[in-house]
Amino acid sequence: MASVYGFLTCLLLLLWNTNPAFGLSRTQAGRQPSPRAENLRPRRDVWANYQAMYPTAATSGAHQHNIYGTSANFSIFNVLDFGAVGDGKTDDFKAFQNALNAAATGGIVFVPPGQFAFLQNSTLTVPRGATLQGTYSTVPSHGVHDGSKPDVGSVLLPSGGRGSEDGCFIELSEDTTVAGLTIFYPDQLPQQVPQPYPWSLCLHGNNAAVTDIECLNCWNAVRAVAAARHYIARIQGQPINTGIYVDETYDIGRVEDVHWNPWYASDVTFMSWQLLHGRAFVFARTDWEYVLNTFAFGYAIGYHFIASKEGSCNGNFLGIGADMAANASVQVDASDPMGILITNGEFTAFVDPQFGTQYADSTQVVITAANKGAVSFSNSAFWGPANQIAKISGSGTTSFADCIFNKWDHDKKGNSAIEVENATGSLLVRGCDFQYPASQVDLGSTLKKAVITGNIISGSTNITGKALNTQIGMNADDNPS
Repeated sequence: MASVYGFLTCLLLLLWNTNPAFGLSRTQAGRQPSPRAENLRPRRDVWANYQAMYPTAATSGAHQHNIYGTSANFSIFNVLDFGAVGDGKTDDFKAFQNALNAAATGGIVFVPPGQFAFLQNSTLTVPRGATLQGTYSTVPSHGVHDGSKPDVGSVLLPSGGRGSEDGCFIELSEDTTVAGLTIFYPDQLPQQVPQPYPWSLCLHGNNAAVTDIECLNCWNAVRAVAAARHYIARIQGQPINTGIYVDETYDIGRVEDVHWNPWYASDVTFMSWQLLHGRAFVFARTDWEYVLNTFAFGYAIGYHFIASKEGSCNGNFLGIGADMAANASVQVDASDPMGILITNGEFTAFVDPQFGTQYADSTQVVITAANKGAVSFSNSAFWGPANQIAKISGSGTTSFADCIFNKWDHDKKGNSAIEVENATGSLLVRGCDFQYPASQVDLGSTLKKAVITGNIISGSTNITGKALNTQIGMNADDNPS
């Protein structure tokens, strides 16, 4: 019996391998085609259509293996098939745009390894449903302090538009993605004062996404305006003027795993400009923005919350950090009443002396007079040689809960860790650890309400000023009464 089964098995395998109709299509036998088999069948009609549309690329035969599809519509296109060269000298703009146009029905445009130059001040437009995909499945890293070009993976080299930040290098419309690329500006020299360029990536449409991108030395990196449910994830590099800007977002956008660090230039001339003017993250009108695990080193302001003509921000900011913020780790000019909720933050505000003395007041948190909304810090740490932990104005509510304040009053001017400056709102400080033996809080005289309770204090308690309604108690210092 076993030999019979073996014979039948061999016969079936022979039929499968020698008869194309066996297993691939049963239509001749009166049966329905197998969907799986239909997907495996070579699609000669796709290649024929491709030859008709792009005869030069089709006859070269160099990249035929990059054309895939399960219908008459292609799914993957290679920019080389459209004339891109990738030698770092030839302008590849038209080739890229033609490839993106071909993918307008929802295809993927693949960018192979190479240095692709873009010499004119033109905008690459990613049509709805298309993806511009480089070689990286995770964000790359290039340390090029000597000014050399990154030479690994898919590298885009824009040089047009120098001297103006108007416009955009790559514009994403609805349901589009740009991923797996390095963007590097070859004419942005690391030993000179940095020069403006148009935005690198502009998201203008619902569900646009940029992932696994290295913005190595972009002037302005990512702009998400009128881009509901935008997704900005795993982005790294050293944007100079603005890292990420968000506005006009009325359905939740997400920013995750972004890391800004001066891998490109740490020269005094270059970094002094960035420390005086640069902003890592800027949020205007955005409703319920979700920001997770982001970091910035060496900017004037780490996280800047502002008001645009459309309004201001409320959102959830978890695991965010700013190191060596010259002016403020977090500056709030405007927030919604629902609040800016910052949890598990890590902040240092200071300037390395080699970059100059023009940075007179490094403060961790600055709440300006225009703010009317709520700002909440929870389970966050503030350290480094800052002058103050917080300087608070405006009519909103600011709260610190379960936070660590490690050092302040670096210049020995008698600054309090938290200082209220003509604010008319409310302040809550609860369960925090003041680890430095200097004045903790100056409430001023204009604050409406203040609650300072349950804190641990190094040295003696030194809380000055008084709100209209002040509640202070259950604070433990080193001088028990």
